This record gives sequence, structure tokens and C-alpha cells, in this order.
Amino acid sequence: MIARGFCAKILLFMRYEIAIVDDEKIQRAGLVMYLESWASKRDITIQISEFTSGEGFVFAMVEKPFDIVILDIEMPGLDGIATAKRIRKKDKRSQIIFVTGYSEYIAFGYDVEALNYLIKPVVEEKLASVLDKAIDKLHKKSHYLTLKNEGEVFLIPLETIRYFEVSGNYTTIHADKDYMIKRTLSTFEAELDDSFIKISRSYIVALKEIKRVTRKELTLKDDTTIRLPRGAYDKVSRAIIERL
Repeated sequence: MIARGFCAKILLFMRYEIAIVDDEKIQRAGLVMYLESWASKRDITIQISEFTSGEGFVFAMVEKPFDIVILDIEMPGLDGIATAKRIRKKDKRSQIIFVTGYSEYIAFGYDVEALNYLIKPVVEEKLASVLDKAIDKLHKKSHYLTLKNEGEVFLIPLETIRYFEVSGNYTTIHADKDYMIKRTLSTFEAELDDSFIKISRSYIVALKEIKRVTRKELTLKDDTTIRLPRGAYDKVSRAIIERL
């Protein structure tokens, strides 16, 4: 299971997914060294993924979201600007940091909400400052569900959760990955906001994930079908309308 940032008090339990997208091997190696140093000084756990092209990154992004993307602009094929536009179509939360040898590219960053530009050669202290800013923005943009299991803490961004499902004494949280934990549904309900709705003793669903609802069942965007108990249709319909 992957945990991402929450607050300074539990930094030791955090893991940020960071992508470096650059076709230059030396540049990637230097960034990896700086990232590891930055994370070590702040007691932050990071997972670094390296990509030599925009195409390779876009392919990987489909399967795994990244918290921070350090993106070279001048690359053959899908360049950094085009890659950033692909990111924003799928993910509004990722922090994009451009790396470039030319300052004239800066104007392009507004369209993709780039966090910052770093001019090559990248200065370690400047990168560290930008990364600190990225972490602050990630905290402000995301709310998390906290799971404690066997001495570990996992933090799941609420926007990634599709629904909760009870089976016996266990609840499965269906998000980017499935998380199963021995915990009652009602304890989760107390931690959630009005973007979720409890539809039965076995299910809590994210309203944004509902594609269709009838009096007998609702269908989620991933085509999961959930039976509705008697009387739940009006409650679900009203919640959807109020959220519009």
C-alpha cells in the first residue's frame, strides 16, 4: 500500500511518489542525488521513478499517480509542455516542476499550473526550496483517510476513493488500490465529508463516482453495480442533486 503526505507530525510514515522525466542520464542522476538528500534531511520517504521520455511517463501515469513530477521541457517526441498537458487532463493535484535550459519557456507554464521552473544546471538549494513548496501545496489540496494496521499508518487521498465495501468483519476501501482492514463501516463514515454517502450497512459510495441510479441499483463509473435497499433511492438522488 502507498501512503502520501499528511502532516509534519507523521512524516516518517509518508511516501511521496516522485517522477523524473528527462532524456539526459546525467541530469536524472543529479536530480536523484538531490532528491534523496532533501528527503533524508526532512525524514520524508520518497519513491523515485525515472523516465527517459514523455511517452514513457504518460504510459506509467495511467497505472500510478505521482505527487511530484520533475519534467524536462526539451525532449524528443513528446516534449515537457505536451507531457504536462497530458498530466493535467488526468490529475489536477500533481505538482509539476519544469527543468529547462531556456527561460523563454516560462510563459507556457501557466496553462498547466506548473509550480516552478528550474534553470539548468539545477542548484540543489533551489530544488529543495521548490520541493518544500510542493509538499505544502499537496497538503492544502488533499484530504486523507488515515488507516492504522499492524503498526503502520497509511494515508489515502479521499479523491481517489470510489467506495467502501463490507464483507464479514472487514471493510475494503476501493481507491487507486484496494485496502482491506478489520474495521466497521460506521467508523469510516465519521471521518468522511458530504462528498460520500452511506447507502446501506455494507456500502459507502463517493457521489462523484455515481454514473447512474435507479430504484433498485446504482452503477459507478467503473461499472461496479450496487443494489439499493428499499428507500435508499430518494436519499441518493437528493444527495446527487444537492451536489450539482
